[in-house]
Amino acid sequence: MAQTMLPSGTFQGETAIVTGGGSGIGFGIARELGRLGATVVIAGRKPERLEQAVAQLKDEDIRALAIPTDVRDPAQVEALVDQTLATTGRLDCLVNAAAGNFVVDSEKLSVNGWNAVVNTVLNGTFYCTRAAGLKMIEQGRGGRILSIVASYAWTGGPRTVHSVAAKAGVVAMTRTLAVEWAHYRIRVNGLCPGPTDTEGARPLWADPAEAQRLKAKIPVGRFGTVEEMAQAASYLLSPYADFVNGEIFVIDGGEWLGKGLTS
Repeated sequence: MAQTMLPSGTFQGETAIVTGGGSGIGFGIARELGRLGATVVIAGRKPERLEQAVAQLKDEDIRALAIPTDVRDPAQVEALVDQTLATTGRLDCLVNAAAGNFVVDSEKLSVNGWNAVVNTVLNGTFYCTRAAGLKMIEQGRGGRILSIVASYAWTGGPRTVHSVAAKAGVVAMTRTLAVEWAHYRIRVNGLCPGPTDTEGARPLWADPAEAQRLKAKIPVGRFGTVEEMAQAASYLLSPYADFVNGEIFVIDGGEWLGKGLTS
């Protein structure tokens, strides 16, 4: 495992909510914040997965709590924030990592399919950001909000029009709230991972030839790691990034820069 790049007590005494924190990059971010001293609250729709994740974190002496939450439901989101405050007494960071996507030709995309992704990615991110942001304003200590986005929000992505539109909305929301909420000392940023070696992604490149084809599109020639994404997130949420606001931090080995180019 890569070493933690920030001092071990960077988030000591703080609380962070991570939606989609039961697996993948969301879990990696929760783990890194916990290793740096935060109490982490992981949220997601599958209680069994959340409990397994919390058990793993606790085995590493990380203070962790699981709160099953469907981010598409504003009432459940409000309950997530309220329970976090009731249990830990504060809320300092929110990471919007809950997501959903599937590949489909746009002319075959149903209204239900559109709504399924937009409700999770765009509406869910807004519900969580609004609920957490209002509590941060009420606390008067400021806070940090980080949303996971994707580069196709600005390059476009054939056969993912639902996710493209939702992620583009999250980018616009991030930049807007960064300006509106700065005077509350709330920083709002985005993290844009490239192809990352997670359990969920590995089946996409299980075939060595396909893995090589995908890596050839990445200038640095490899996939990213969960640890790299988590370390970037921890920096953006830390005091070391107090002058970073409204930015989308891309960590993809230069992949998106080559889109549309031919060799």
